[in-house]
Amino acid sequence: MARKLRIHFSGAVYHVMLRGNAGAPVFFADRDRYRLYLILQSAAETFGCRFHAFCLMTNHIHLVMEVGEMPLSRIMQNISLRYTKWINATQGRTGHVFQGRYKALLIDADPYLLELVRYVHLNPVRAGIVPSVDDWPWTGHRAYLGKETLPWLTTEWVLSMLAPNIGKARSAYTAFIADGLGEGRRDDFHSGTCEGRLLGDDNFIDAALGKANQQRQTTTVADILSAVSCMYGKSLEELQAPGKSRPYTEARAMASLLVQEMPHLSLTELARMLHRDIAPLGRVGRRLRDQGAKDESIGRQVEKLRKELKAE
Repeated sequence: MARKLRIHFSGAVYHVMLRGNAGAPVFFADRDRYRLYLILQSAAETFGCRFHAFCLMTNHIHLVMEVGEMPLSRIMQNISLRYTKWINATQGRTGHVFQGRYKALLIDADPYLLELVRYVHLNPVRAGIVPSVDDWPWTGHRAYLGKETLPWLTTEWVLSMLAPNIGKARSAYTAFIADGLGEGRRDDFHSGTCEGRLLGDDNFIDAALGKANQQRQTTTVADILSAVSCMYGKSLEELQAPGKSRPYTEARAMASLLVQEMPHLSLTELARMLHRDIAPLGRVGRRLRDQGAKDESIGRQVEKLRKELKAE
């Protein structure tokens, strides 16, 4: 099933996440991070995008970005390609630096931008790498305090949300960061509230999709289970029951595969409905996907279900 197109419109704000290929590091020395700084500055100048926050960890990157006319996909393609060339050249290697497609969550900036900036800047503290955000130099935190100059980082919008005066705004920012020190992982900043790609209320979601000439995905986990149950001739109660006989395990794997293909659906929800653990359920779905690439009969079944669900 094809992935949904990115939602793009001028002024859109995203939480962008890039991870190292197979969890490998994306930075090997400080010069790598400084090189990415230069690439981000070039992107801001060339594409008219703005960066409101960032955090460079060892094996992943967080960016809070606002785009203009140029779509996010073009910008990220440029950034990742240029950085990959740098790493491969300096490390004497070839291949991918980043793992697959970057994750981008479109956010409603009015209620969420301020908290997202704090969340991103506090990532090293939340990960237990440093005791204080001041101890990790590779975020936008010091620039927000006026202690570092990063020409490509825009701090004015967020600071203006805290106070009209720059001095008072920085003091309020410091207090705001301190208030968030006990905050754990926020799933909404990773998966959003709709389709795994938007964070906002219904009005924002409808408006954003309208600007991109897209519609909401309406398929649910229950829809998938209903379609799978019909194909295999098994009731939901039978799929929930203990046991590992083939018809039941294959049906559960099929449901897992389809859920994982749809960014707005949750494997956690499927596991809850099937009374199964999420990790093995995810594995059997991925295994069936690989089998479908080799076994035509399985491939046909998967495609049939995809079409049925798409037609709903």
